[in-house]
Amino acid sequence: MYRIVRKEKLNAFVTLMEVDAPLVAKKAQPGQFIILRVDEEGERIPLTVADFDREKGTITIIFQVAGATTEKLNHLDENEYIHDFVGPLGTPTHTEGLKKVAVVGGGVGCAIAYPVAKKLHSLGAEVHSIVGFRNKDLVILENEFKAVSDVMKIMTDDGSAGEKGLVTEALKKLIEDGHKYDEVVAIGPLVMMKFVAALTKEYGIKTVVSMNPIMIDGTGMCGGCRLTVGGETKFACVDGPEFDGHLVDFDEAIERAAMYKDFETHKRDETCNLFKKEAE
Repeated sequence: MYRIVRKEKLNAFVTLMEVDAPLVAKKAQPGQFIILRVDEEGERIPLTVADFDREKGTITIIFQVAGATTEKLNHLDENEYIHDFVGPLGTPTHTEGLKKVAVVGGGVGCAIAYPVAKKLHSLGAEVHSIVGFRNKDLVILENEFKAVSDVMKIMTDDGSAGEKGLVTEALKKLIEDGHKYDEVVAIGPLVMMKFVAALTKEYGIKTVVSMNPIMIDGTGMCGGCRLTVGGETKFACVDGPEFDGHLVDFDEAIERAAMYKDFETHKRDETCNLFKKEAE
């Protein structure tokens, strides 16, 4: 059992939890993830390590309520317990030797992008962070990104925070202004990562993306997280979750991700209604 040390609502849809998990915190690195079960009968879901504190022995996860399990997780409060919390899993982000990097995050994907920016900053790299949201009410981790970024760009669809426009527009302007990046790291919605990778390919800039397909066991045995990368089948849980963005078949990944959307929404609403009935 893993105690929730801290819970914070980052916006109406996104929640941060700091979880007491000293063995996981001891070895966690940016880019890795954990798999949890809320209760003994719950499903296994992967969540990226958003931060860690080795001294306190805690792991921070940030999640958006999307299905039944995240709905259940969101109903837990501080000092309550998560049944299973396994990790760290996956391959850590490669950060050594990079001198200048653009970190691009979209929506809740910024929770994954932040620890990468933080690690790069700690290693002395010049970090340019570009984060995108639909509107100002959905902005998360603004101060955290500012603290680890030499350049910080906030983009919103409606211009209610930062600049109006897409993250690709901000990235293109920085490139055309003469900034030469060793690497671009893009983490967020599949469509966003697809277009970031398409842009950087034009300029010949190495680009890493973080993929989050359906995942069950986290060991590569179930095959649920398979992707096509460079014409080969890869498994996000053991080969990733980060891959060369110029080699990922995004169209296939987008099609597979859409297969479970209706089911996910139905189970979330069903679970939400159950909690409402219990509260009455």
